[in-house]
Amino acid sequence: MIEIVSATRCIGCNQCVAVCPTNVFDKGDDGVPVIARQQDCQTCFMCELYCPVDALYVAVQPDRPMSLKEEELEKEGLLGSYRETVGWGRGRTPISASQQIYELNRQG
Repeated sequence: MIEIVSATRCIGCNQCVAVCPTNVFDKGDDGVPVIARQQDCQTCFMCELYCPVDALYVAVQPDRPMSLKEEELEKEGLLGSYRETVGWGRGRTPISASQQIYELNRQG
């Protein structure tokens, strides 16, 4: 479930608003998207994937909101962590190019 939109990182591109299949976000007056319908989030990670500045955090527990603080997520490197894991973004290696995926494909 979407938990955080970092106002300090967000550049107001509204990609998250555009790609969300369940219309969870509203455009904020200050340019920073607002989580308006959190209960509609289906934890698809599309918003986090498309955020060019890793300003979002989607928690893997899709059934309930959590009380997370941006500072804690920043400290632990969790803002945009899904995007990093799958290799989206400049300077990152796509997971499809990883040795683990190569080994799985070779065995299959």
